[in-house]
Amino acid sequence: MTQPVHLSIVVPCFNEEQVLPETARRLDILLRELAARGDIAEGRVLFVDDGSTDNTWPLIAQFAAADARFHGIKLSRNCGHQRALLAGLLSAPGDAVVSVDADLQDDLEAIKDMLAAHAKGAEIVYGVRRARKADTWFKRVTAEAYYSMLQAVGVQLIFNHADYRLLGRNALEALKSYKETNLFLRGVIPQLGFTSARVYYDRSERFAGESKYPFSKMVALAIEGITSFSEVPLKLITIVGLLISLASFALAVWALWVRITNPAAVPGWASIVIPLYMLGGVQLLCMGVIGQYVVKIYSETKSRPRFVIEKEL
Repeated sequence: MTQPVHLSIVVPCFNEEQVLPETARRLDILLRELAARGDIAEGRVLFVDDGSTDNTWPLIAQFAAADARFHGIKLSRNCGHQRALLAGLLSAPGDAVVSVDADLQDDLEAIKDMLAAHAKGAEIVYGVRRARKADTWFKRVTAEAYYSMLQAVGVQLIFNHADYRLLGRNALEALKSYKETNLFLRGVIPQLGFTSARVYYDRSERFAGESKYPFSKMVALAIEGITSFSEVPLKLITIVGLLISLASFALAVWALWVRITNPAAVPGWASIVIPLYMLGGVQLLCMGVIGQYVVKIYSETKSRPRFVIEKEL
């Protein structure tokens, strides 16, 4: 018979004062239920305050003072969701660690199925959305296009899986060896290997507050995922450059043919203007793509800490 595990639940938070009391209440109920069922020997919640400017940290301190199962980490500044999540994962004790957002959109009942899959031998259990009914049409289309695009360029990731997952202790120890500054955990976790499983759940609307992932951050995360795990954009530049060179040569031949066969044609405009615009556009595009990779190299070589913990409770 499998022994009950010591479970930690990591909850990254950024300006979540409106939803945090309800999140703590539901997690309290869940931990009591898991303990009563014998699924866990001990459970704790680790809130990670990612440089919030509201009352998020005072609320976390209040939870920790009232219940020994609740703990908190305060980062010295806003480091971003992925780094805050990593800070929690690397700090949390236990045989298994579940990461979940504070907004209560992820169904906490799925943690029971994650623990069951872990008990059967899965070291990594991915929480995967069944559908995107709670999303707007725009969010649903762009999110699915995002996953499809990443898979198309060779990034290994789980379709419709964000950061709701369970990691066993072996996976967490392996995660510590990944030192990159540019974090995209959705791409890193599948590279760890280990036996994995998937748990499907329905995602709800946000309980309170506003989304901390506006369109601009979604685009930034998409670029992060592509440039961190795929060399396809660099290879595409070579292919596009070759095709444009061939097209420019063909235009030059066409301009020469027009000059020979049509004396009334204005001389020189086609052979100058068309290749100029085409080559200029391609060069700017290529420089932009290369620049993204150069920026990542620059940030990695500095080797600055990915997060700094200011306080722990």
